[in-house]
Amino acid sequence: MVTTHNLGFPRIGANRELKFTLERYWKNESSRDELKAIGAQLRERHWKDQAGLDFAPVGDFAFYDHVLDMSFTLGNLPTRVRGFHGDVLDNYFRVARGRSAQGAEDHSGCCGGVAAGEMTKWFDTNYHYIVPEFDANTQFSLDPSRLLEQLNQARTLGVKAKPVIIGPLTYLWLGKAKDDADKLALLPRLLPVYAALLDYFTARGIEWIQIDEPVLATELDATWRQAFRTAYEALSERRVKLLLATYFGPLQHNLELACKLPVDGLHIDAINARDEIAKAVAQLPATSVVSVGAINGRNIWKTDLAAALEWLEPLHRTLGDRLWIAPSCSLLHTPVDLNSEQKLDAEIKSWFAFALQKLDELTVLASALNNGRASVADALAANAKAIESRRTSPRVHNPAVKAAIARIDASLGKRASAYPQRAEKQSAILDLPAFPTTTIGSFPQTSEIRHARSQFKAGELDQPGYKAAMEQEITRAVKEQEALGLDVLVHGEAERNDMVEYFGEQLDGYAFSEFGWVQSYGSRCVKPPILFGDISRPKAMTVDWISYAQSQTTKPIKGMLTGPVTMLNWSFVRDDQPRSVSCYQLALAIREEVLDLEKAGARVIQIDEAALREGLPLRRAQWNEYLQWAVASFRITANGVRDETQIHTHMCYSEFNDIIASIADMDADVITIETSRSDIELLDAFDNFKYPNGIGPGVYDIHSPNIPSPEQMVNLMKKAATRIPAERLWVNPDCGLKTRAWSEVIPALTNMVAAAKTLRQLEFGQL
Repeated sequence: MVTTHNLGFPRIGANRELKFTLERYWKNESSRDELKAIGAQLRERHWKDQAGLDFAPVGDFAFYDHVLDMSFTLGNLPTRVRGFHGDVLDNYFRVARGRSAQGAEDHSGCCGGVAAGEMTKWFDTNYHYIVPEFDANTQFSLDPSRLLEQLNQARTLGVKAKPVIIGPLTYLWLGKAKDDADKLALLPRLLPVYAALLDYFTARGIEWIQIDEPVLATELDATWRQAFRTAYEALSERRVKLLLATYFGPLQHNLELACKLPVDGLHIDAINARDEIAKAVAQLPATSVVSVGAINGRNIWKTDLAAALEWLEPLHRTLGDRLWIAPSCSLLHTPVDLNSEQKLDAEIKSWFAFALQKLDELTVLASALNNGRASVADALAANAKAIESRRTSPRVHNPAVKAAIARIDASLGKRASAYPQRAEKQSAILDLPAFPTTTIGSFPQTSEIRHARSQFKAGELDQPGYKAAMEQEITRAVKEQEALGLDVLVHGEAERNDMVEYFGEQLDGYAFSEFGWVQSYGSRCVKPPILFGDISRPKAMTVDWISYAQSQTTKPIKGMLTGPVTMLNWSFVRDDQPRSVSCYQLALAIREEVLDLEKAGARVIQIDEAALREGLPLRRAQWNEYLQWAVASFRITANGVRDETQIHTHMCYSEFNDIIASIADMDADVITIETSRSDIELLDAFDNFKYPNGIGPGVYDIHSPNIPSPEQMVNLMKKAATRIPAERLWVNPDCGLKTRAWSEVIPALTNMVAAAKTLRQLEFGQL
């Protein structure tokens, strides 16, 4: 009989219960006990949702981030948070966001907060994790309390538990050594803690543990490959079985390594590495379990069950009871329940499967394998009907869009003049001071904004009333910026629910859910739009809002757009054509908006590409192909404007030092980037690469409630000036301000403007 299991389940709850409970706790509006009780309720509900599986994951639930959870399990806390009073959970939130709940800060006497842990993307997803911190003196000590609490709860509920932990090599690989220490030198200190953790599970009668090593889907050098052998040989003296889980890509040169490690089973992402399954079966021991990720854990399209059975059935005949099936990766990256969606077009909805529906698909596959297709004939027939509907639907294909793609040539991506000539013309028009100040685009999404949007969507507020409410908020944002003394203003994006969804709603080829929320980090959830068909722009999307904002001030207002690569990477994207084709379609649509903004008088236009790097394939050998079409898409979008129009772009919370040449090739006049959490570390790339254009290294970490001082910002800019000529530096936050409150934003931006004034008083040579 085939065994069914799941690698992980969404944590936030079908109605984002975790998000709202966290935010109440942080505001001191609810207790720690209430937070923990909601966590327990969510875990219980999610285990019930997975009751049809042979094994359900335990330990995949986190109050903020599963990597941070692993750091606490391993006793790897940054020095700056050790010794604080209060609950472990408060220290946990201090690392995650710089502060815990207001009441906890009062108790501990650290009301000013601490530096939050660095945050970056989890492999090539839009999930952000808190980066583990190491130095040469790092020691580890086991704290299994979180895992044991969840395990005990699962046992009480009768769950067939499979604990989930991050493997030792992936944990080290994800972290950063603050003193350039060799991370692998810490492995001998780390392995005894892992061995002790396995012993804890053994003592509690656990049969299987899922140990995640997605780093095996990357290019590992000989040292790291040997470290895998060393680590798993050290863990081989155990009585609990290990399922080594890999995902997000093929193993390639790491396949033989994975097959020879002393583990009891291997999970392979069959969505990305189906060709490797037969090779793995041939190399694994005859007793080893082979787990195949047959359901896409990262997208929302229904699985073609008949096609999946075509390759699963022969595999089942070969492996018998050794075959396990699961989603390709944790379902963390998908919404919870499609049945919550009551407004989606019925035909389009029939093409989708969210987390619960993916588990249903898994059950159908298992029944077909165990009992024959006839046992699930109705389910297979319904699935086949939906697959055919999507394949043949005229709503998916637009001949005019395909013709426009065929007409793309290199001239669309070229500015008329090189940057020095453009910069001179832009300077004459904009007349900005040294170290010009700006923000990244959004201002706080207040309760008034959310209420007006909710009324409008419910039909309780008409279009003129909604427009008036948004214009009032735009006016407020503009006047606040003028009072602060910022140089290049933004309209604040009051009318936008999300930087991707807002634009997708106005483009043909997109569909939208009401409850399709996915965790991005902590309490931050996004609702990715669904790119199902060919993309076109029926009408202008932002011109009226930007024009209104410009009418409220004589200072330049930036037109704010989301770029094609970010639109692509932050959407659920159709899988029936290359991603590059969809990206070019987006580029042409957004290019039309750029040109309309310029015609309307916008002198500065920002085209955000926050997700450029996360689209990189995990293996460098495939980077060039991706970067070629990604950069070309941005250039098509941005480079139809006159020299006098200044183009900005923004990237946040991504390690992009290794693609800096491609970023330069985008040829934006100004790029703004995250640097405050990493203490300007991301500017190391500029030590060896002479970036030619303007750059704004973020000096205000907007993902933390902490308010930086002017001195802190000045020091960060001084560090930046050692790499970038001071005359090309801008001063700005790391990212948009929509998640912060005005009570935080005003003092932080006041300090930022003060920092810029201090910098202007210094001679460039003093920096």
